Amino acid sequence: MTVTDCGKNCRKICVVVTARPSYSRVYTALRAIQDHPNLSLQLVVAASALLDRYGSVVNQIERDGFDISERVFMVLEGENPTSMAKTTGMGIMELATTFLNLRPDVVVSIADRYETIATAVAGAYMNIPVAHIQGGEVTGSIDEKVRHAVTKLADVHLVASEQARQRVIRLGENASQVFCTGCPSIDLAADVARDPDLDFDPFEKYGGVGGQVDLADGYVVVMQHPVTTEYADSRRHVEETLHAVSHIGLPVLWFWPNVDAGADGTSSGIRAFRETHDASQFHFFKNMAPRDFLKLLINSRCLVGNSSVGIRECAFLGVPVVNIGSRQAGRERGRNVKDVSYDRDAILRAVREQIDRGHCESDPIYGDGTAGKQIAAVLADCALPIEKRLSY
Repeated sequence: MTVTDCGKNCRKICVVVTARPSYSRVYTALRAIQDHPNLSLQLVVAASALLDRYGSVVNQIERDGFDISERVFMVLEGENPTSMAKTTGMGIMELATTFLNLRPDVVVSIADRYETIATAVAGAYMNIPVAHIQGGEVTGSIDEKVRHAVTKLADVHLVASEQARQRVIRLGENASQVFCTGCPSIDLAADVARDPDLDFDPFEKYGGVGGQVDLADGYVVVMQHPVTTEYADSRRHVEETLHAVSHIGLPVLWFWPNVDAGADGTSSGIRAFRETHDASQFHFFKNMAPRDFLKLLINSRCLVGNSSVGIRECAFLGVPVVNIGSRQAGRERGRNVKDVSYDRDAILRAVREQIDRGHCESDPIYGDGTAGKQIAAVLADCALPIEKRLSY
C-alpha cells in the first residue's frame, strides 16, 4: 500500500501510533484515510509500538500493508513515572523533527496514553492543526489529565460518544470543531460480530509462553495493565488476579501489560506466579492482530482485567467483563461489565457470576461501526484553525 497521490489539494494526514492499543483504536481510520481521494496518509510509528517486548506492533502494521513514513524511537527504560516524563520529553523532540520533515497538514493524536501528549505538543507548537481521537471521556489514572490536556491542544475533536462531545464543548472548545464519529475500534468489532468464528489457532499463529491448552470447553481472557497513579502496588494488584483466575477451572489466555509505570511490577508478578504455582492452564501472549484479538474475545467466556477493550469493544460484542480497580473509573459502560476491587475472592466470585450469566445484547455506546469513514470524511472537509479562544 502506497501513499495516495491526490494532487495539490490533497491534505496530508500524519497519524502517530505509539502503542499496541493505539493501533487497534485507529486501524479502520487509517484504512479510510488511505482510501480517501482527497487525503494522503503519513503513518508514524513510535514508542512501544516499535519494541518487541511489547509485541512489536510495527510488524503487524507492515503485515497489514501500510507504508510507514517514519519510525521514532523515544522510550526510556524504567517503567516508572520519571521514565514516562522523560519519554514524553524525548517524544516532543523527535516528533518535532519528524513533522518538520513530513510537513503534514494535520497531525492526529490518539486517545490518552502519555506518549500522545508529545504528539499534540509538537504539532501545536509547530503551527500544525492537531486532531484528537477519543477526547472528552472520563477515566482514572494519569490518562484523565493527558486526555483533557490534549483536548486543549487540539483543533479538531473526533469523539466516540455524545456524552464525550458535550464534555469537550464544556471544556471551552468550539462546538463546530467537535465531531461525534464513534470509536474506530468498534468498526472492527462490528466486522467480527458478523463473522465471529475463531478461524485460526492462536498458539500456532502467535506462539507465546505456556502449554497449548484445550479451548473446546471455553476459556477466559485476561488483560491487566498497571495503574500509573498506583504503580507501586502493581505487583500486588496482578497477584490478586492471578490467584483468582487460577481457580476458575478454565484455560486462561493472558496478555502482557502496556509500557506504563508499574509494568515491571506486573510482569515480575506474572513470572513469579509461573515459577511458584501450577500455571498449566495459563498461556501468555504479547500481542495479536486487532481482528484476531476480537475474535478471541467474542468466543471467550469472560474478559478479566482493566483494559478499555472491556468497556468499548466488549460492550458492542456483548462479552461479559470483570473490570478490576480504578483504571476505567467513570467511563461509560454497558450491561456487560461488573466492577470489582483488587481482591482475589471478589474477582473470583465476579468471574463465576459473569460466566454463568453469559453473553449480553450489544450496547453500541461507542459507535455503530462506521467511525473510520466518518473520521476520514471530517479530516477531508473540516476547518483547520491553529488559533482558538475559550468558547463559553
